[in-house]
Amino acid sequence: MNINLENLLSIVSFVGIVVISWVIGILFQRWVISSLRSLAKKTVWRWDDIVIETLHKVIVLWFIVAGVSVANHIGEIPYSIKGPVDKILIILVIFTFTWVILKISTDLIQTYMDRLQERLPTTSLLINFIRVSILVLGGLMIMQALGIAITPILTTLGIGGLAVALALQPTLSNLFSGIQILASRQLKPGDYVRLETGDEGYVNDITWRNTTIRTLGNNTVVIPNSKLADNIITNYYLPKKEIAVRVQVGVSYASDLDKVEDITLDVARQVMKDVAGLVAFDPLIRYHTFNSSSIDFTVIMRAGEVVDRYLIKHEFIKRLHKRYKDEGIEIPFPITTVYMHDND
Repeated sequence: MNINLENLLSIVSFVGIVVISWVIGILFQRWVISSLRSLAKKTVWRWDDIVIETLHKVIVLWFIVAGVSVANHIGEIPYSIKGPVDKILIILVIFTFTWVILKISTDLIQTYMDRLQERLPTTSLLINFIRVSILVLGGLMIMQALGIAITPILTTLGIGGLAVALALQPTLSNLFSGIQILASRQLKPGDYVRLETGDEGYVNDITWRNTTIRTLGNNTVVIPNSKLADNIITNYYLPKKEIAVRVQVGVSYASDLDKVEDITLDVARQVMKDVAGLVAFDPLIRYHTFNSSSIDFTVIMRAGEVVDRYLIKHEFIKRLHKRYKDEGIEIPFPITTVYMHDND
């Protein structure tokens, strides 16, 4: 009867300590963490919000773990149970601590890179590399806590790494090519690019294996990083987003070229004002060819970014055609004159 009573008291004390720890954790979360969260929202920094929000999710669990640890050591619990419980608690602490470091570090890096988007692009490759590194470190700590010697494992991995590297040459080639693309800072998510194959669109993401490009037709082009690194790419966002818009025009030989120039520039300025927005650029034209049926010239305007050129060309051609018609300026059809001579 005494043994049963002692066991019952041990169980009650164990459960009581855990419940008290749980209640203290909830109170700490609601009062202390909530107060810190309110203070963090008033600051201009983002890192304190990230840290407090992450701790808010695990603080109650940590209090429960602490309560179980205290109850496990002060209660009348057999050593055969204490040992496994201690190991489980250590694993749980390492696991949650690794998760906290992982969450805080990735969120901080994401926030920092969003501010430095022009210099340090955010991609899945970089974020996943950080995540894997932290998870591997946490896994090694858990193995060490379980009494598993990690030195032989690291040695085995080092020896086997050569064989794995040989077997995964294409994958590793894509991985290092992706790192090279990021390090060169000549391509980043959000850029509008044109490939050597003729495909063009916005860079969606750069992963450990491939780069995805979203075309204007809302399709996705998937390119292995190794092929992308060897490809000739036109980045329309470097060094700036603004782009020259060239339109080829031809007028008849009977036209007054000074009048044509004045009218064309007037239409171009109006189009840039209505369509292109506040782009600081004065349109210009350059005559360049005495063609078979026309005098050809190039109208040069400027767009805020590459996709604006389609609407600018659309409006310019419509308005210029109407204005030329009103002014009596002829845009000639291609004409070929054939002279026939009679030998007699």
